[in-house]
Amino acid sequence: MKSLLSLVMLSVCLQQVSALHSLIPIPVKYEPTEEVFTLDARKPPEIIYREEMLKQYAYQLQDLFLKAGVAASVNRVAADPEHGCILMMLYEADHPDLGQEGYTLEVMTDSIILKANEPTGIFNGLQTLRQLFPAGFEGRNPAEAIAVPVEGCRIVDYPRFAWRGLMLDVSRHFFTVDEVKAYIDQMARYKFNIFHWHLTDDEGWRIEIKSLPKLTEVGAWRVERYGRFGSDRPYPEPGEEATYGGFYTQDQIREIVRYAALRNITIVPEIDMPGHCMAALAAYPELSTGKEKKFVNPGSKFSEWYGGGRFKMLIENTLNPADEKVYEFVDKVFTEVAELFPGNWIHMGGDECYKGYWEADSGVQQFMKEQGLKDSHELQSYFVKRVEEIISSKGKKMIGWDEILEGGLAEGAAVMSWRGMRGGIEAAGMGHEVVMAPTTFAYLDYTQGDHSVENPIYADLRLEKVYEFEPVPVGVDPGFILGGQGNLWTEAIPDLQFAFYMAYPRAFALAETLWSPAGEKEWNHFMTRTEDHFKRFDAGHINICKAVYEPKVTVRNVNQKLVCTLENPVPGTEMYYTINNTYPVIFGTKYTGPFEIPPGDLSLRTRTYRDGEPLGRELMIHRSELERRANR
Repeated sequence: MKSLLSLVMLSVCLQQVSALHSLIPIPVKYEPTEEVFTLDARKPPEIIYREEMLKQYAYQLQDLFLKAGVAASVNRVAADPEHGCILMMLYEADHPDLGQEGYTLEVMTDSIILKANEPTGIFNGLQTLRQLFPAGFEGRNPAEAIAVPVEGCRIVDYPRFAWRGLMLDVSRHFFTVDEVKAYIDQMARYKFNIFHWHLTDDEGWRIEIKSLPKLTEVGAWRVERYGRFGSDRPYPEPGEEATYGGFYTQDQIREIVRYAALRNITIVPEIDMPGHCMAALAAYPELSTGKEKKFVNPGSKFSEWYGGGRFKMLIENTLNPADEKVYEFVDKVFTEVAELFPGNWIHMGGDECYKGYWEADSGVQQFMKEQGLKDSHELQSYFVKRVEEIISSKGKKMIGWDEILEGGLAEGAAVMSWRGMRGGIEAAGMGHEVVMAPTTFAYLDYTQGDHSVENPIYADLRLEKVYEFEPVPVGVDPGFILGGQGNLWTEAIPDLQFAFYMAYPRAFALAETLWSPAGEKEWNHFMTRTEDHFKRFDAGHINICKAVYEPKVTVRNVNQKLVCTLENPVPGTEMYYTINNTYPVIFGTKYTGPFEIPPGDLSLRTRTYRDGEPLGRELMIHRSELERRANR
């Protein structure tokens, strides 16, 4: 009887194991074996580390196990144990292919062995090991940890790019220390290693600079407003108290830097200038050309956009590049920033700098003549070069948005290309290092599903488009491409859970692009694995967008008829629709090709199904809206 029960248990384990390879990002080499390691709460494994520097990772794994009801012990041993443990150790002889972040992982019946050249590789290997556990393991339900099978395998893995970043904008909406840590935690699970922290902008200054106290006394706070950013948000009333905002003390920043370092993440702080400085100018208006009193923008409309990147600021938000006091200000800021962040890079922004106030100021124009600067682009280049000298003097390297190319790029500066890939291509051609973060593939605040169920903003970016991202353009020397990054601007993202919703699963696609070999990317396999990670987010009560399940609706005017096309990239799915105001749509028409939307007071209803079960949300779009889309 006991033998029969064991066979049944083994059969169940093997059935579960067959679906367990859902790793994101996909490793360089994955070789399945016939073995199965069983993680059993009744017989907890021993976590063993050989080198003292791996102790922190052993306790991170123990903490994960404890939350799932597995009371694993942690011990250090000098020799390699023979079996019955999870062992972490560093290679005695360097394995060049693995580099600093790579690892090898072997899962056997009686042990799991994780090796790397450096501790960072051990951390990355632990993230892979975590994903080998079933999705329910993320639910922190002790019952799930009884006889959890882990598929036997051998993995060799290392990253394609050194810069694998995600950006979080904390100016438009403020995120607490614990929320920033949670954002970092999620990044680490998918092997991102750069946290780009957008700390300052027109809507708030979020970092304590002790030599310039007004930056946080004034610049960190704005009047409370609700709803969408734009003309519906009124300017501050006279005497209205600024109550919304916050900032990070220097002690809090040091805490977050340490926290990130334990998760193999370097923080790159961004102090945006010379534009996007309205919060700084609210504190120190004398640093602008007009020197008039400013306010921290509460999300109100204060610019006119004309398309093609052309715009006009209605309120001055730029530093005065002709004023030497501005460079004294910049030096004070970056002196303290450099002391807080031990990484190599500081981001100086440099984007969307409106030059109209410079061009209208006689003092600035006289300065340009004295310096031999022929136009405002060269003036911005002058400013950028001065900033680069300041940042370099602090022992750091400067990176900025691709506008810093205008008028001539500072020697030693790197470019973050956001207006497509062109700026990155140009900078790489000049011999400068580049991080690719183009709007076309990497702007995670863009709408990711149909506007009938998602917050529509000025652009769309679906998951399948993100997965097409290739950071090294044809003809560009890959040696100058540091990597890539996803950017999460928060004008429409007021809290952490919605930040997760907007970032994921599109961040999965970026993680795979930036870590995995280019030749290993394949959409259907990626989507199958992504569906497993939907379950992991659900189990962990973390918000995630599943709009990829929903039909992509395209309408066209064809011979004065409204013709509709439905698309869905998820393998094994079917789409159903109705156009006669009936529901549910499973009893409607199965989509097989383009169809006509007849005239009348009616709506298209459509939904995706697999094996008769609905996936994602049902879309309902009135004919008038379909007409509007066709005529755009």
